[in-house]
Amino acid sequence: MVKHEVFRSLSTSDFRQKLLAWYKTYRRELPWRANCDPYHIWISEIMLQQTRVAAVIEHYHEFFRRFPTVEKLARARESSVLAAWSGLGYYRRARMLHAAAKTIVRQRGGALPDRAEEWLDLPGIGRYTAAAIASIAFDEPVAVVDGNVERVLQRVSGKTLTREQLWNAAQHLLDVEHSGDFNQAMMELGATVCTPRAPACLTCPIVDLCATRGETETNKSIPQKKREIRYSLACRDDHGRGREVFLVRRPRNASLMAGMWELPEILSQNGTVKPSFTVRHSITVTDYTVRVWQNGSAADANGSWFATRKLKTIALTGLARKILRKAGVL
Repeated sequence: MVKHEVFRSLSTSDFRQKLLAWYKTYRRELPWRANCDPYHIWISEIMLQQTRVAAVIEHYHEFFRRFPTVEKLARARESSVLAAWSGLGYYRRARMLHAAAKTIVRQRGGALPDRAEEWLDLPGIGRYTAAAIASIAFDEPVAVVDGNVERVLQRVSGKTLTREQLWNAAQHLLDVEHSGDFNQAMMELGATVCTPRAPACLTCPIVDLCATRGETETNKSIPQKKREIRYSLACRDDHGRGREVFLVRRPRNASLMAGMWELPEILSQNGTVKPSFTVRHSITVTDYTVRVWQNGSAADANGSWFATRKLKTIALTGLARKILRKAGVL
C-alpha cells in the first residue's frame, strides 16, 4: 500500500477497521440515520451547519411534518420555510435550501442528485455538504472534512495541515467500500470523543494510532462580546377571539434575518421603570442581555398585530420566539 505523506507510519487498514467497529457499536441514534433517503440527509446536513445536534432534532421532525417531500418544499412560500426554520439561526441556509428545492423540481423533475459534483451546482451546497450527502445517501467514495474531521486528522497526524492537505488526507483514509459509514464515523468521533477540549482519549478506538493522544494547540477562540438590548411586548384581546401580539418586520435588505418578524426594539432607555423580565441570547460571538417591557407601545408603521394562535406559522426570529415563550404567549 502506498503511504500518504501525512500518514507515513499509519496502518490505514487498521485505522478503518477500528473506527468502523467503534461506530457500529457506539454511534448515536439520530433521526436522519434511520434511512439513507437523500432528501432527509440533505435537510439534516443543512440544519447541522453551525448548529448543535440537540438543537436540530426538534426542528428536523417539525420540518418534515410540514415539508415531507422536495416538491412540498419547492411549492411552499418562503415565509413558511423561515417559520419552520425559526430558532435554528443562520437563515440564509433556509433560503438557499428553498431555492435548491425549486431548482431540483424545475430542472430535475424532483430527482435529487446522486453525485457530489451535481450537488455542487445547487444553491447553498458547498464541498463538504455535497460530499456528505453523496457518500451517506449513495455511498459515493468521497471523503468529508468538517470541523470534527479536521480535528481528528490534525491530532492523528500530529501535524498542522492546510485545507487541501486535510481533504487529501481524508480521502486517503476513506474506506471506499463503506464511504457513508466511514464519513459519519469520523464526524462522530470528533463530536463525541476527540472533542476540542479534554478529549476522551482513553475511550478512543484509534488512540494507539494517534500521534498526539491529547489536546493540541488550536486557534484561540474569539472572545464573546457583551451587549444589552431592550424590547417592547404589546398584547391585546382580539375582541374575545383570543390574544394578539404586536410585531415588526425586519427590512428586506437587512444583513441578518431579513424580512423576519420580531418585537419592537426600544432604542431609548427608561431607567425609572424596571423590565418585566430578562432573557439571555447568543448570536455568533455576541452574548446579549435582553430586557423586555410588557404592555409596551405598538406605535410602529412597520408593525402588525398577529393572533397568538397563528404565531407558529410566522417567520419569527429565534430571539422573538424565545421572548414570547418566556412571556407565556407561545
